[in-house]
This record gives sequence, structure tokens and C-alpha cells, in this order.
Amino acid sequence: MSYKQSIDNCLGEGRLSEAQLAGALGQARLGLAQLRAWHGDGSLPLLALPGRRDDLEALSPVIASFQEHCTDILVLGTGGSSLGGRALCALAQPHGGPRIHFLENVDPWRFAQLFDSLDLERTGVIAISKSGGTSETMMQFLACLKRFRDSVGDAGIARRFTVITEPTGNPLHRLADEFAIPCLDHDPGIGGRFSVLSLVGLLPAAIAGVDIGAVRDGAAEVLEAALAADDPKDSAPALGAAVSVALAREHGVSATVFMAYADGLRETALWFRQLWAESLGKQGRGTTPIDAVGTVDQHSQLQLWLDGPADKMFTIVTAPSLGQGDRTDPAMLSRIPELDWLAGRTLGDLLDAHARGTADALAAAGRPVRTMRLDAVDAPSLGALLMHFMLETIIAAHMMGVNPFDQPAVEQGKIRARAYMDETRGTER
Repeated sequence: MSYKQSIDNCLGEGRLSEAQLAGALGQARLGLAQLRAWHGDGSLPLLALPGRRDDLEALSPVIASFQEHCTDILVLGTGGSSLGGRALCALAQPHGGPRIHFLENVDPWRFAQLFDSLDLERTGVIAISKSGGTSETMMQFLACLKRFRDSVGDAGIARRFTVITEPTGNPLHRLADEFAIPCLDHDPGIGGRFSVLSLVGLLPAAIAGVDIGAVRDGAAEVLEAALAADDPKDSAPALGAAVSVALAREHGVSATVFMAYADGLRETALWFRQLWAESLGKQGRGTTPIDAVGTVDQHSQLQLWLDGPADKMFTIVTAPSLGQGDRTDPAMLSRIPELDWLAGRTLGDLLDAHARGTADALAAAGRPVRTMRLDAVDAPSLGALLMHFMLETIIAAHMMGVNPFDQPAVEQGKIRARAYMDETRGTER
């Protein structure tokens, strides 16, 4: 596969024993069996995505239109409607195509600042909400409609906007129909945080120039290996789930750190944070995900990790970097002996050394450390990584006895927000 996982430093004294891991793997086996059943009967549409290409072909005219007519694309959505697309778009190389802006929040200052910098004649909008009623996305959408209506008129809105939502009569769909905005169907069977391999994540990525077919190829590789594994030890996602759940149960590990040693994976760490937190944090269960980027967070969190509470599992994600990037000039350092160790070395050399050194230091301190080495920070490897963590999360949820696909507690905050909006009506300045 396009990555290699090692759990060696999750085992041993103070960490998992072979017996504890074996017990967890027995439960993970049942989770794998459930995935096979869902795949076989088609009841979990997420598992069909890696092998599909027909839906990508249908996106081609939409992608071409945005690339031809727009210099900027606004992606309206929050949570799973945004984070997957952000993770994939981080792979994009400069290609002369549209700039992609993800508007996730309802921060009025950021919204106004961005619009002041745009030429609306050359700006497109993709609004994404599975339910078609997400308050933040609807507020963004309404604000965009007003601004575009004032600038390009209703006909211009129809040419520049695209909506992704469930094929129902929800509010977003009805507004789109009113303005003759094209609607693309969000599969009702795929939850937002599991939608990165659907058009939700792939449409913005394709517009940005990412090879979305290669993303699915990488995902397919991981899925096929998991479904074919007779022993959960032979499935990287099942093995990862077993380690995570067993560490929480047997050793009180209450947090899981995802630390990526590549800026191109920074957004993937944020995507993982939502996936793990919202899927598993139920009924008093779950572990708290912490996103981090190396080497940056060595200077902000590593002291706590090494010398604070021993309550965290670490996943260090790397890609080959030796010899890559700018190389220092030894002559410049001839009179500075303290920096001699950097003479003639590259940026990638130091990144690699720090990744290995941090993993070693954590392991030496008795912290459980898993390493995941990607072949490259590219479309197939990222597709594989995304599929790995979706499967690992689903299997972990099965082991914990929680439903990974709902988020019932979140509704309480939404109900209170609606009440505050009603309470403050007429009092705004």
C-alpha cells in the first residue's frame, strides 16, 4: 500500500501487552466482519465510492465551467462539508486555475474582508449542506445571494452558483430552485464527516487541480486490503482501532495526537479531529483528538507530551523528505561552528531528523507511539490515509458500542442558538 504503519512503540512495559492487544484484535475482527456485511449488501454507500468513476465523469462539465469562468471559488459549508475538501485541496499545485476559499464560519469581519477582495463577475460559489438546513451555511448562502444579486443579478447567480444537498425539499434545495441554481445530489446515506471521497470533497479538489481519480485509487487499495484480511492484524485500520481502544481501556489513554510532518497534511489533521471526535464521543466513551504539525508543535506542545500526564497516544505521520528542498552553503557556516551540523544539509533532512527524533523521545518516555509513513504527500497516498482513518474510526466505534454515524448531543447547542436568535430579534444594531 502507499503507506506503512508501525505499532511497535505501542507495545511493551507501561503500554500494551501482547495479551491486551490480542483481546482487542478479537473485537476488531467483529468490526471487520460488519464492514464486509455492509459492503456486501450495499447498505453503507461510503464503501462503494472508491470503486466508482461514473459520478466523477458526471462532474466533468461542472469542473470545466468553474475552471474556465472563475478566478475564485467560495465553498460554503462547515464541518464535514468543508474539512474533507480542505484536506484534498492542500495537495493542489499552482496551476493557474481558480483560488479556492472555504468559508466555514459566520464571522462577519472575515466575510466582508474576503468579499472586498473579489471580482464577483469572476467568482463562483459552491454551497454544501447535506440536510439543507445547516444554519451557518444557510446564513452564508443568503448573504452571498444578496451580494451577488446586487452585483450580477439573478441570471448571474444561476450561472455562478452550484448547490450540493440531499435530493429533498429542504430549504437549501428550495432556494436553489427559486434562483435556478443547479443542484448536485448529496447521497443521504453518506454522513458529512465521511463524505470526503464523494463529490463533497472531490468537486472543490478537482477544480483546484487535484487528481481525484488517484485519490479514489489510494482509498480503494486500503478498502480492498481490509475486506480481504482474514486476520485483523493484516488490516492496518483494524490494527489501529485495536491499539487505540485497548490503550484507552487498559491504560487510561484519553487523548490521541495526530502529528503530521508535512504542511500539506495540516488540513488532514483537522479533518481527522472532527472524524474521531464526532464519531466516537458518545455515552461517556471516546478519546479526545489533538491535531498537530511537526516541527511547529514541537515548540508548543511537546513539553506537555513528554513531561505532563501520560494519557495520550501519538500517531506520527511522515513522508520521505531526505535530500529535498534548499541546501545550505557550507562556506557560509565555516566560521560558525555551532551550526556545522547543518552545513550542506537540506530542509527535508532536518524535517526527517526531527520527526524521527520526536517519535524516539516520546517512545523513550514510555508514551505509546504509532508511526505512519506515506510514500509521498500526493493524491493516492492521501486517499489511502483518509480511507484508513474512516475505517479505523468505524471499527473503533463498533468496539466501543457506539454509532459512528450520528451526533445527537450536537443538537442541544443548535436548539439554544435558535432560541437566542429569537430572543435577540429586533435588538441588533
